[in-house]
Amino acid sequence: MKMDLNAIIEKMETGDQDAALTALQTYNKEKSQCFSFTSGEEEDREDGDMIERLGELVLSFLERDLQPSCQLACLETIRILSRDKKSLSPFATRHAMQILIRHAGLGQGEGVTPEIPDLEVIVEALKCLCNIVFNSEAAQEAAADLQLMVGLAERLKQCREPQWNHDVRFFDLRLTFLITALRVDVRAQLAHELRGVSLLSEALDATFGLCWPDMYEVARAGFDGCSELPPLGRQETERVMEILKILFNVTFDSNRRHVDEEEAATYRHLGAILRHCIMSSAEGEERTEEMHSHTVNLLGNLPLPCLDVLLMPKVQQGSIEYMGVNMDAVKVLVEFMEKRLDRGNKLKETLLPSLNLLTESARIHRETRKFLRNKVLPPLRDVKNRPEVGNALRNKLVRLMTHIDTDVKHCAAEFLFVLCKESVSRFIKYTGYGNAAGLLAARGLMRGGRDPGHYSEDEDSDTEEYREAKPHINPVTGRVEEEQPNPMEGMTDEQKEYEAMKLVNMFDKLSREQVIQPMKIGADGKMTSMEPHELHHLASQQFGESNNSDSDSDTN
Repeated sequence: MKMDLNAIIEKMETGDQDAALTALQTYNKEKSQCFSFTSGEEEDREDGDMIERLGELVLSFLERDLQPSCQLACLETIRILSRDKKSLSPFATRHAMQILIRHAGLGQGEGVTPEIPDLEVIVEALKCLCNIVFNSEAAQEAAADLQLMVGLAERLKQCREPQWNHDVRFFDLRLTFLITALRVDVRAQLAHELRGVSLLSEALDATFGLCWPDMYEVARAGFDGCSELPPLGRQETERVMEILKILFNVTFDSNRRHVDEEEAATYRHLGAILRHCIMSSAEGEERTEEMHSHTVNLLGNLPLPCLDVLLMPKVQQGSIEYMGVNMDAVKVLVEFMEKRLDRGNKLKETLLPSLNLLTESARIHRETRKFLRNKVLPPLRDVKNRPEVGNALRNKLVRLMTHIDTDVKHCAAEFLFVLCKESVSRFIKYTGYGNAAGLLAARGLMRGGRDPGHYSEDEDSDTEEYREAKPHINPVTGRVEEEQPNPMEGMTDEQKEYEAMKLVNMFDKLSREQVIQPMKIGADGKMTSMEPHELHHLASQQFGESNNSDSDSDTN
């Protein structure tokens, strides 16, 4: 490697374009699949010095007026070297970033930009910038100082201009995603100063080729009124997913803050496009699911009142109608959620975004909640099996309520609780008290009741099967169970009290040894610790009351 690098450096140092071009093309071809440029520990320093020298020479060449082929070779070399974090030092400086930004056509009035840009050179420079920004904090800072985001935004505005090919558009978007993911200040700059949501919504619109039959209703141009749209092309899908990822970066706090009327209109406009995303497919099931995943993540960032655009399109032939509302998008979201649930992989990352989105949609939109309740919690007929047993969507979600991951457990319980209009009795009816206890304890609802919420008064009509079985349902397990013999039958009061105190002493011992912590329900409905003397008092009080009631009945 040392001989190769020495020979290349010597040719570069002559300053001759043709010699440099031949040397770099050979080097680039040889190292095209290489991702590390240092070998053994003893050679690291010497190799690093030579790579740094090569990087400096390549950058100095790029400051000259070169033929496009030589520019391209220099940029390819930088792209290859910038894969290795140890080789970044020549490229992470402000001056080097300035050179690369200019070659990418993103400079802000510094240097000369050709009237007819060479697209290959622009794409190669963008690839270099992606590698360097991803791998170097110094480069990220330089990019922010040089207003790289302003240059990118200017070109994003040209999303309908035919002069830019797919590669330029894609790597513009990839670079935008990286810099907004890695720099909070750049993210804020794009979101506010550069009106990023509107800018990127327009880019989504152009990529899909949309038309607008109504204010918040979109269709694919040329396919208005078609029940089935053709799959989105591979290149368009790639760009759509990059735009969705950038939008996720710049809207991550939108659902947690108040938005004014203008912002709400902007988010509703975006929401209408996202509805089209969720209703569209890509080439292949895997690609479609990936696009839908990014869409769901972004929908979760939208201010909650703006999610009404999911229900706005008119009901058409073939649409899912419920209460006079088009539920096509909600149906797709439920199917997407169930598919992720069935897969069972990394549920926190894959399932929770869609489950949270459905929960919040149901909480704020009555029609959505009723539609989801009809799908997930239909009138109860099976009372012989535990709520967590079975393959219905309710059974799968109830199983999650005892999941090892606290976030997954809480999210599944919250979804079902909202579908029950946050009614404790209804929640227990569908899940069993044992499964429901975690959420009820967290909410201070162990004594029953209902959380305050804005829910309509609709009926919870019981099936004939449920009404007949209701007196025999064990509320803890949520199913009908055979009556068990009373273990205290035939005991005298003294024997019962002896057994009770024996049990209290066992609890007391386990508590003192910190094996368990006895709990009680406080006045606020939440669980609090129980002291040993309270256990003894509770047991003696129970038997005192029992004896008093017996003596009263004897007197009468």
